Amino acid sequence: MRGACLLFCTLALHGGALAELPERFVDPDDGAFDLSRHLLDHSGFLPVPILITEPALGYGGGVAAVYFDEALGAKNAGRDASDRLDPPNISALGGFKTENGSWGVGAGLFRTWDGDRWRYLGGLGKVDLNLDFYGPLGRPNSYSLRGLGLVQQLSMRLADSDWMVGGRYVYLSTETDFLQGLPPPLRPPELAFDIGKLGLLVNYDSRDNIFTPARGTFFELELAAARNWLGSSEDFEGIAARAFNYTPLGDSVVLGLRGDFQYATEGTPFFGLPYVQLRGIPALRYQDRQTAVVETELRWNFTARWSAVGFVGAGRAFGRSADFADADTVVSRGLGIRYLLARRLGLYGGFDVAHGPEEDVFYIQVGSAWR
Repeated sequence: MRGACLLFCTLALHGGALAELPERFVDPDDGAFDLSRHLLDHSGFLPVPILITEPALGYGGGVAAVYFDEALGAKNAGRDASDRLDPPNISALGGFKTENGSWGVGAGLFRTWDGDRWRYLGGLGKVDLNLDFYGPLGRPNSYSLRGLGLVQQLSMRLADSDWMVGGRYVYLSTETDFLQGLPPPLRPPELAFDIGKLGLLVNYDSRDNIFTPARGTFFELELAAARNWLGSSEDFEGIAARAFNYTPLGDSVVLGLRGDFQYATEGTPFFGLPYVQLRGIPALRYQDRQTAVVETELRWNFTARWSAVGFVGAGRAFGRSADFADADTVVSRGLGIRYLLARRLGLYGGFDVAHGPEEDVFYIQVGSAWR
């Protein structure tokens, strides 16, 4: 759900009825630009642009058509950002293209029932991506990945608690081509590979704000298995665990802590291996059978609307090329600026500039940078 809500806010940020601009986009309390009424009162279709700043793909963009069958404000009348908000029901269709020739199209559906006790997420997409595989030698090998994928997920809340459990099925049919031949340690069967896997999901969410939290904890664990009878070319398993904690330090400073661990067994295709996910480091740059990442972020609200962000993180990819103790540690750090885009929802947006081992990277952020 967290991803769906962030998607909802990211998309809604860029849409709008221009005829209602003076009233809809101004906070009556302080007269500042604010999206609260726009986000809370919108229903129906919303055309939105998509901005991409991921260095593995290059800069790019796209467009999506999103449909909300009920306004978020009507669905959560009498609540504010500190309450548990029932997310809106969303249908979406869109596509993107980046400067390195990558493109994709997809459609998605998100639904809740029984007062947010049940949640469903479904999606279908097709991509053609131009990426680099670095392998154990750390040398880039360019390849293209063409794939058609499907995801189906159903979750249930445990009583009225912050815990949810559920299941997720993922199917992905892919073909890959390397421009300069197949690099070691890859095998020819990995060039045409189907993934069919079923996973158990457990998550806990006590954050005070689902968009840009100031206190609370989020935790998610996924145990997944790919099998031939599920549509997979080979059998393999995976574990993914992530946790975020937010602690206020006084009235204007928030300390965030993040931990992330991923594990994949023999049989996992090279493009599905875990990789270090940090700002300043391109996706898929540091891959192996296992990854471990820690990161901290400090946000200082120096006015009622504006905030400064500083962050530093470190990660290791290990398991096949090196043990954990012998693996290289990659570090990234950076600074950012945030603006309170929607006061009633606690939604911030802005940008980060991150310094990684190879390059400096610019990111546009809406909501938390931690996914």
